[in-house]
Amino acid sequence: MANNNSVKKTLIVALSLCVVCSVVVSSAAVMLRPIQHQNQELDRKTNILQVAGLLESGGDVQQQFSQITPKVVNLDTGEYEENIDPATYSQTAAAADPAQSRSLGGNDIAGIGRRENYAVVYLVGDEQNPDEIILPVRGQGLWSLMLGYLALEGDGNTVLGLSFYDQGETPGLGGEVDNPSWKALWKGKKIYPQDSTEPTIRLVKGGVDSGTPDAEHKVDALSGATLTSRGVTNLLQFWMGEQGFAQYLSRFRDTTGGA
Repeated sequence: MANNNSVKKTLIVALSLCVVCSVVVSSAAVMLRPIQHQNQELDRKTNILQVAGLLESGGDVQQQFSQITPKVVNLDTGEYEENIDPATYSQTAAAADPAQSRSLGGNDIAGIGRRENYAVVYLVGDEQNPDEIILPVRGQGLWSLMLGYLALEGDGNTVLGLSFYDQGETPGLGGEVDNPSWKALWKGKKIYPQDSTEPTIRLVKGGVDSGTPDAEHKVDALSGATLTSRGVTNLLQFWMGEQGFAQYLSRFRDTTGGA
């Protein structure tokens, strides 16, 4: 009579179980991939609508997003790139690919290492004269890479909102970038002084004195979170500067007549 407890049979059973489990896990991953992609797209659109002030609670996100037009921008020229599909283009993947990005070296105030050649922007309303522009931004905080969106009015300068959809800063300190009260401080702030492409928007310690001439370019720093606040300033000055969207926004203002 065969010994069912032999080492050989034990190994065969264990190997068979491993193969079966691997097949089940792989099959589940393949089948769930489209659902995961749909959920990621839904989350992205929800965040864009939210920072633009357009998200209606309980409404259909896809329908609400129909008023927004994604466009791919060449960050070096500021021109739209019609040959790249914004629905399939990934800035994250492009930034990691030396063929689609460049090393920032000593110009990396945002702490992102590489900057992709193209970015996706989102226009609200009329494509030729939009009511809003939503720009993707990212940069290093104290503990994490903070990823978010900046919404500007159609003048390409006045802030409507700033929101980070992915960050790992200290709860109660740097994590207050998610606090609605702090995010509300951004509305109406200006990125650039008049007739300039040099961003002056920044966070300041001790609160903003509304009586100072440049108060419209300042936002209260996060209390007890100096490095996170500095990270927010740096990432905005990077992405609104010559390495980021300055060329695009300058061309945009010239085209639409924005101030």
